Amino acid sequence: MSELLNGLKVMVIDDSSTIRRSAEIFLSQVGCQVLLAEDGFDALAKINDHEPAIIFCDILMPRLDGYQTCALIKKSPKYSSTPVIMLSSKDGLFDRARGRMVGSDQYLTKPFTKETLLAAVRSHAELLAQR
Repeated sequence: MSELLNGLKVMVIDDSSTIRRSAEIFLSQVGCQVLLAEDGFDALAKINDHEPAIIFCDILMPRLDGYQTCALIKKSPKYSSTPVIMLSSKDGLFDRARGRMVGSDQYLTKPFTKETLLAAVRSHAELLAQR
C-alpha cells in the first residue's frame, strides 16, 4: 500500500501553520511529496506549477475561502477530477452540504488524526490508480 503513496503529490491549503506542518509530517512519513499553501490564492498559483494528485483545503481562510477555492479548482477542466478534501473545525450538516455543492470529494473535521488523514489519501490514491 505504501508504494501507492510514495511520490504522490498532495497539496495542503490551510492558513494555520500548525495544521500545514502536522499534515506535512504525516504525509512525508509515508513518502508523499507535500505542497503547502497558506490560502486559496497561494494554492491556485502553485496548482498549475506542481499539479498535485490530491488537495486538502481548509474552509475558513482569509482572502479566498475554501469553498471558493474548491469551486475554482473544480471548474478547471484540467483539475476537475482532482480530489479535493475539505478541512474544517465545523462539523455541521450545512457545512458538509456546501462542500459537496462546490465539488469537494470528502470532508475531514479538524483536528484530524494521522490515521484519518492517511486513510483519506489512501482511498483517493486507490481511485486514482484505478483510472
